[in-house]
Amino acid sequence: MTAAASLSRFANPRRFLSLVKWLLPLSWTVAGLCLAGGAYAAFFGSPPDYQQGETVRIMYIHVPAAWMALFIYTTMAVAALTGLVWKHIVAELYAKAVAPVGAAFTFLCLVTGSLWGRPMWGAWWAWDARLTSVLILFFLYIGYIALVDAFDDEQRGLNAGAGLLLIGAVNIPIIKFSVDWFNTLHQPASIMRLGAPTIDGSMLAPLALMALGFQFLFVALACLRLKTEITLRRRRTKEMAA
Repeated sequence: MTAAASLSRFANPRRFLSLVKWLLPLSWTVAGLCLAGGAYAAFFGSPPDYQQGETVRIMYIHVPAAWMALFIYTTMAVAALTGLVWKHIVAELYAKAVAPVGAAFTFLCLVTGSLWGRPMWGAWWAWDARLTSVLILFFLYIGYIALVDAFDDEQRGLNAGAGLLLIGAVNIPIIKFSVDWFNTLHQPASIMRLGAPTIDGSMLAPLALMALGFQFLFVALACLRLKTEITLRRRRTKEMAA
C-alpha cells in the first residue's frame, strides 16, 4: 500500500478511531515506561557535567521539549497543507487537536531554557536568535489556537489557521539553524549534527529515553484530543442536520 493510499484510508474518521483503540493504551504504556526509566537515569544515574555541574540535568527535559515543539508544529503544517489540498477531515482536525500540546511543549522548553540560562549566562532571558525564534514559535501556537476559534464557521477557522501554519513554517528552519547562521549565545547542536554526537553515552542514553517518552506521550495526547475533536464534529453535524 502506498503512502498516499494509507493517508486516504485513515482520513476516514471511523478507520482512524479503530486505530486509536489499540494505539492509545500502547502509547500511554510506552510513554510511562520510557519517562520513568529516563527520569531515573537522568536524575540519579547520569553524572554531573564537568562544566555545568548538576545544572546539566535540565537538559533531559529542555532538549526533548524543544524537539517536540518543532516536530509538532511541522506535523501541523503538513496536516494543514493536506487538509487544504485533499480535504481530509482527520488532517484538518489534527492541527486543531494538537496545537495546545505543542504550545505546552514550547512553553516547557522556554521555561527550562530560562532556568538553565540563569546560572550559565547570568540572566533569565537573552534576546538570542534561538531563544527569540522559539518564542515566536510559541506565539504562532497561541495565535493559531485563537484564530481557529475566532470564526462561527468551524471550516473557515480551520482554513484560516492552516494559512497561518503554512506561513509560520518558515520559522522552523530558522530555529534549527539559528546557532549556525547567527552570532548566538546558545550552544551549537551536539546530537543532531554531521558526524557523531559530542555528548557522552552516559548522558545520551537517558536523554534518548526521555525523548522517546516525550514522543509517545505526544502520540497518546494527540490520539485522545483528536478522538475528542472527531466526536465533537460528529455531534455538531447531527445537530445541524436535525
